[in-house]
Amino acid sequence: MRALVTGGAGLIGSHLTERLLAQGDEVTVLDDLSTGQWENLRAVADCPRLRAVEGTIFDGALLRELTADCDRVFHLAAAVGVRMIVERPVHTIETNVAGTEQVLRVALERQLPVLITSSSEVYGKSTAVPFREDGDMVLGPTTVTRWSYACSKAIDEFLALAYAREHGLPVVVARLFNTVGRRQIGRYGMVIPRLVRQCRDGGPILVHGDGSQTRCFAEAEDVAAILVRLLAHPDARGRIFNVGHDEEHAILDLAERVRRRIDPACEIRLVPYSAAYGPGFEDLQRRVPDLSRLRALLGPLPMQGLDAILDRVIADAPD
Repeated sequence: MRALVTGGAGLIGSHLTERLLAQGDEVTVLDDLSTGQWENLRAVADCPRLRAVEGTIFDGALLRELTADCDRVFHLAAAVGVRMIVERPVHTIETNVAGTEQVLRVALERQLPVLITSSSEVYGKSTAVPFREDGDMVLGPTTVTRWSYACSKAIDEFLALAYAREHGLPVVVARLFNTVGRRQIGRYGMVIPRLVRQCRDGGPILVHGDGSQTRCFAEAEDVAAILVRLLAHPDARGRIFNVGHDEEHAILDLAERVRRRIDPACEIRLVPYSAAYGPGFEDLQRRVPDLSRLRALLGPLPMQGLDAILDRVIADAPD
């Protein structure tokens, strides 16, 4: 089997690439290195079945070249991170919408099965927790930049499903919920590496808002395993699946767990969202996936808990 992984030098992409190689596949990774880095693929860099290409998903000719001998595509390349979304909204929208359209167009030409990664952000401000794939989207006004990301990922989903319905393209959409793990960096607002670095640097550990907002954290290795199984399953085609962990944790509790592991004397300081991301920023109080559809298709989902994830991330983090 031969796969193209866009965004394969990122957090999830690198773990996905490792998994595909471990099962004997040939893998081509395409990444523009805007948020990923080849260092993430160091463990498999010498594998003769890996081809790493620096380039952009906007390059249709390059995509056609790289898919010429592939039999499936995992499309993970996207604008990521709260800070990037707030600071570079044009880049966010163009990358997520135009980039995904280019990938779908080339996949259609080759009739390749393609998995599109979406985001739990599409649920917006919905309070219908846990979130179901057929639940309503509740988005804020267009004057609030963060909702541009949610809309761009929703358009990705609409495009993918339209290609499936109108052209018969075998598409699977995975809505990811707070994927974390080794190799993740805090530069773009990712919470766990940011808290770990702040504590390692002596503090303070900065928690946005009052810290009562909750998230569910899934290990990137576990998520990668699910993505492989989803694209391989014929009953997943043309459907959307929540992918993540459904164990809920308050961010203040997360900060406490980090502090206990690194420096119990480190200060935890609450910071208003306006100070972190500017005026008008809106956040969700809870973000919890309903995994019933995923479990019905794949069965039990062995996933690591938060404590195990933190132990691995802290051990792997640079000093």
